[in-house]
Amino acid sequence: MHALFDDAGKFLAGRILSEAETSAQIELDSGKRVKAKAANILLKFDKPAPAELLAQAREIAATIELPLAWEFAPEDEFGFADLARDYFSANAPVTEQAGMLIALFEAPHYFRRAGKGRFKKAPAEILQQALAAIEKKKQIQAQIDAWAAELAAGTCPQPIREQLYKILFKPDKNAPEYKAVVEASRQTHKAPLALLQEAGAIDSSYQFHWKRFLFENFPKGTGFPPLAAPQPPEDLPLADVQAYSIDDSQTTEIDDALSVRGLGTGVVTVGIHIAAPGLAIQPGGELDKLGRARLSTVYMPGYKITMLPDEVVQIYTLDEGRANPAVSLYVTVDEATLAITATETRLERVPVAVNLRHDQLDHIVTEAWLQDHSIEHENTPQALLDLRWQLSFLYRFAKQLKAGREQVRGKPESFNRPDYNFRLEGNGKAEPTGNETVRISTRQRGAPLDLIVAEAAIVANSHWGQMLADHGVPGIYRSQASLAPGIKVRMSTKALPHAGMGVKCYTWATSPLRRYVDLVNQWQIIACARHGKTAALAAPFKPKDAELFSIISSFDATYSAYNGYQAGMERFWTLKYLEQNGITEIDATVIRDGMPGGDFLVRADSLPLVLPVLGAQGLSRGARVRVKLGQIDEITLDVNGTLLARLDDPLDASDDGPVDEDEDDTVAGPIAIAVDINETDGAGSETGAGQPG
Repeated sequence: MHALFDDAGKFLAGRILSEAETSAQIELDSGKRVKAKAANILLKFDKPAPAELLAQAREIAATIELPLAWEFAPEDEFGFADLARDYFSANAPVTEQAGMLIALFEAPHYFRRAGKGRFKKAPAEILQQALAAIEKKKQIQAQIDAWAAELAAGTCPQPIREQLYKILFKPDKNAPEYKAVVEASRQTHKAPLALLQEAGAIDSSYQFHWKRFLFENFPKGTGFPPLAAPQPPEDLPLADVQAYSIDDSQTTEIDDALSVRGLGTGVVTVGIHIAAPGLAIQPGGELDKLGRARLSTVYMPGYKITMLPDEVVQIYTLDEGRANPAVSLYVTVDEATLAITATETRLERVPVAVNLRHDQLDHIVTEAWLQDHSIEHENTPQALLDLRWQLSFLYRFAKQLKAGREQVRGKPESFNRPDYNFRLEGNGKAEPTGNETVRISTRQRGAPLDLIVAEAAIVANSHWGQMLADHGVPGIYRSQASLAPGIKVRMSTKALPHAGMGVKCYTWATSPLRRYVDLVNQWQIIACARHGKTAALAAPFKPKDAELFSIISSFDATYSAYNGYQAGMERFWTLKYLEQNGITEIDATVIRDGMPGGDFLVRADSLPLVLPVLGAQGLSRGARVRVKLGQIDEITLDVNGTLLARLDDPLDASDDGPVDEDEDDTVAGPIAIAVDINETDGAGSETGAGQPG
């Protein structure tokens, strides 16, 4: 005797070895013996053999017309054998009964299961809905198959092109467009990005990176809603100074300016003046919400997305020829020893005499020019000549400040590499297309004007950080426990030392027009300047305020994404520069020497480019080499190199290339990999000095 039984929704058949009241021992064709409950045994039969029964039953099930079977089925609950006798004949054999069982079980839209071998036909309305859904699913699957075939043949369907960034970076895995890409990728054995690229889904490599960035960070676009620009307070006193800013020519958000009084008297007052949008933008207001949503201005070669609307920036930027609202730190300095003897913070309007542009003046304002006033250059602007003595003093003061920080730091700062400036010709201020001609120029870190601005920012940020702590007012700080490898800069609400900067504590408060944490800190600083010892009661953010922790968390993630995009776009334009200038070989320095499991990485000597090389085995960090460049991929931002020759003497370390202590040896890799960058503000420095505007 044989039996057909239900084993967890799967129909099996075998020979009955023994049978009890509630169960039976059954041997399958494989020889395996199983125990089946009596309630699960649906048919008992002598012929045919179990395997033959199942094979015939599946063939019969495929021939059953389900709509006709549904018509034959009674309204009440019924057994599969009863419907088999109504559908086939009154003497339906066991194979037809088993076929009906399988057909009913596999058609839940026609027949609902009501128990072991028992069914009830679905109501007509429900059946029609189910059939419509099945038909729609078939049509969708047919569309998926058609799209997959087009992709495999090298053509991208328009619906997939329109969903490109969503498919690649934030996919809805139930969407037919996504499923078509997955199916085509499986058929062609190609990665989705490579498949779509070959199918022509990506018209422009630049637009691919740009639209991906917007998709992930600005899904609603980069425009601002119409908002009234708040005017600064009218009762601010006018400062008795003539200030000047030092920025790049492209800077429009001028956050900081300097002034000097008292030269030659023995006591000099240095003014560090910071634009003060915090005097009018109110915490919790609409402009605050805008700033908090964006958290920072986004920089990239040839373009930027500002944190605040331009009409707001224009009110508070420190433009020349007018008196601008500012939070000013006045530092009293002994002219002989350059020691700081006193400080004072004021809220005021600061007259700005001139906006100096370092990229136009660095070739003039050299260390020699500042130290020897007999040196003259043709076409030196009169405004610069008028400030020569002040800049000379500020440069001496900046070097003193830097030396003091390095003493605390325990070792000199090591920045041997230059900063690189990118200029795109042909786009003006419009959004780049990727076809512009790119010019890359260098600017050595620590140039006099750069050092003056950087050290002034460090003085302000460290002093105001300590002032907040002394008044019991919380702020957003940046700290670094030590210079040991792997110890990174972190943001918190505690005034902790910053080992990398060599200061007791450090905030970001000197770029409130372009960084939201600076604006938050400015609100807190303004409270201290206005209320003194009672500032903690008046400050917008109180100690242990959960909002500050939320801001830190959001800012860290967003700022990292912005900086990652900036680094990626600088790499993109560097690769464009290679192509546009026909550069196939470069001189470079080994910056990673192939540790076990790692690549040999080199940094180009005259371009902002890091890449892996083949054939560099045995070379150590600092070795200078000539490298032949491989094929450039503008989508993955990838380029490899092959070692051609070693340029230095292996036995003479004096001719090794420069390698900074905290060398960033990250390569912008395939597009699916997040770009990693140094812990900076996107301009190569913790202070923000020299950041493009």
